[in-house]
Amino acid sequence: MDRSVRADSAPVRMVVASLCRYPVKSMLGESVPTVHIGPSGAEGDRRLALVDDETGHVASAKQPRKWAGLLRMTARANAGQVVIQTPDGTDVAADAPEVHDLLSGLTGRSVKLTDHRRRGATLERSDPERLLALGLDADVDTPVIEIARSTPGDTFHDVAPVHAITTATLERVGAEALRYRPNLVLQTPPGYPPYAENDWVGGELVIGDLRLRVLKPTHRCVVPTLEHGRLPKASHALRTLTVENRVAATDSRLLPCAGVYLEVLSPGTVSVGDPAILL
Repeated sequence: MDRSVRADSAPVRMVVASLCRYPVKSMLGESVPTVHIGPSGAEGDRRLALVDDETGHVASAKQPRKWAGLLRMTARANAGQVVIQTPDGTDVAADAPEVHDLLSGLTGRSVKLTDHRRRGATLERSDPERLLALGLDADVDTPVIEIARSTPGDTFHDVAPVHAITTATLERVGAEALRYRPNLVLQTPPGYPPYAENDWVGGELVIGDLRLRVLKPTHRCVVPTLEHGRLPKASHALRTLTVENRVAATDSRLLPCAGVYLEVLSPGTVSVGDPAILL
């Protein structure tokens, strides 16, 4: 791939193409025109999650045999109130007394919806490349990982409070942004190369008053390949990355990546159409 446009050669000027938040972990979320981003991430993002009563793990579609059905539900936030839409179109408030039984019935497991991330919260992450090779129902290694180590507060982010991806990367893969569940989709200038986010690590992204530090490339799981509401399965959303964009993890494994995780240095309110500068 052509990496001639590098983040460290000059400030990169982009535009906020879309803003998204996902009020309940692993459910579909919503696009918003404006959002405030603070130390714990975008307002209303990953504030709730289901916890499996049997295992104690946070429910995540990274273990699709159990939780892929969460991606058929949609959560939206309004004035602090989260509403969940079930696959049949029924709306239920997240604080309704019946919500735990309803979600248990829909997922086929006993779950509780919670807004508090306990210390050391964990989830199961099936080996994405084994699933890609053997099928989503295959019995593959499913390590347990601790979440949100770089996110203050009680939110249920996987790694860090903010996730961004560029239109250049999405266009190269030929996949919808929804599949990668970013908060920020950044419109890049003409000729900007896909996967250049890899080179952003250590840089700062500035959008008005908001300042973000780029922490690491986002190692992709199986989630982008799954059905997302009306979007069908899409194996290429991961397969393309396994061929074109592997990045070394801390244990030296080369893992498929798309986008980056960021931490918040200075909070700010962001709107679609705002200029974004990578320093």
